[in-house]
Amino acid sequence: QVQLVESGGGLVQAGGSLRLSCVTSGRTFSSYGLGWFRQAPGKEREFVAGISRSAKSTYYIDSVKGRFTISRDNSKNTVYLQMNSLKPEDTALYYCAAADRSGFFAVATTIGQYDYWGQGTQVTVSS
Repeated sequence: QVQLVESGGGLVQAGGSLRLSCVTSGRTFSSYGLGWFRQAPGKEREFVAGISRSAKSTYYIDSVKGRFTISRDNSKNTVYLQMNSLKPEDTALYYCAAADRSGFFAVATTIGQYDYWGQGTQVTVSS
């Protein structure tokens, strides 16, 4: 069983930064692709960023390109999401997820491709 635990959320003013972390346990960390999703009140959960098993490939939704950076540290079983220039519309519950079946260089971008989920960490951006 794979477990994921997020941390690093909080309240920040617009233009500020946060770094989310997600520690995993239970399987060989390097064997799965990783992603970050978010869900705002009244909205569906959406993909934000993903990174391949190789760490050579990343993918972002347009609204966070140039502001967010996803990375992974296999030695620490941790995936990160560095969020800069935060906007009020980034306010959401952020989840990390692990994909068991993604290719070595491929980035999983849909909810259905992910097999394991964390409980989420709240990010609130004030204007």
